[in-house]
Amino acid sequence: MRIVVHGQQAFGKAVLEALLKRGENVIAVYVAPEKPGQKADPLKEAALAANLPVYQPASYKDPKAWEEFKALKPDLQVMAFVTLFVPEDFLNIPTHGSIQYHPSLLPAYRGASAINWPIIKGEKETGLSIFWPDNGLDTGDILVQKKTPISGTDTLGSVYFDRLFPMGVEAMLEAVDLVKAGKAPRIKQDHEQATYEGKCGPENAKIDWGKPWEQIDRLIRGCNPAPGAWTLFDGKKLQVFDAQPLPARDPKGIGGKLGEIVAVDSDGFTVVCADGRFKITRVKPADGGKVGAGEFAKAANLAIGTRLS
Repeated sequence: MRIVVHGQQAFGKAVLEALLKRGENVIAVYVAPEKPGQKADPLKEAALAANLPVYQPASYKDPKAWEEFKALKPDLQVMAFVTLFVPEDFLNIPTHGSIQYHPSLLPAYRGASAINWPIIKGEKETGLSIFWPDNGLDTGDILVQKKTPISGTDTLGSVYFDRLFPMGVEAMLEAVDLVKAGKAPRIKQDHEQATYEGKCGPENAKIDWGKPWEQIDRLIRGCNPAPGAWTLFDGKKLQVFDAQPLPARDPKGIGGKLGEIVAVDSDGFTVVCADGRFKITRVKPADGGKVGAGEFAKAANLAIGTRLS
């Protein structure tokens, strides 16, 4: 099969390299265009290193992009982390159409923050889908799905980099094999079961110390490393990346006001929430990089009785 890889960043690069390693006939690569001053995308660099032609249309409504794609005579388009909208008619140009990776168990958690939300909402498992994209947002028929549990200590980073990333590369290869063998299924999504939470950005990541510890814990883990859960210290944003929940056995006996710092140690500081406390161990102040919370506390002269808001 004449395969076109379409994607970006580390995941796109990993899918391209996996296909090339096993001898697939990759004929071209499509990458999102860089913004002015931005470094070349890792997928673009990998494609150029493999002497593959690279295309970077700013829009897939441009007739020139269609003509270029048709001229390649592709059999399959493998979409690994695509953020630009690609019309369904373009997707259907290859002989066997296009397949796309999405890091959730569709139809659940459609959209751009499909890894954050299952953690934030307390799901016990998540997964990935390889599907046949159409004009909808992650609405196309399913080809392959894989599941993975979410533990009580998992973060966005651990779920993605440790599991959904490598599992996704393997699932892409499996999907390509099914297409080549003429055995690729098209399983309709149950749209009545669909969920969509929208992008998880800074506006979703603010810590409310009046919430129960479980909600705060899931928010911190689901936003680590991005967008980063945050609170206000001295009127400035302080991002919290690592924190150990300390649930109170007796909610009336925890002491301290909500958001109050009740202990400062060499390895962090402790904050009061609705039904317990949190030992904060890694933070990022507004004017610096990530540091141990103990180091930050010392530099900022953090005092017991200070309140975060």
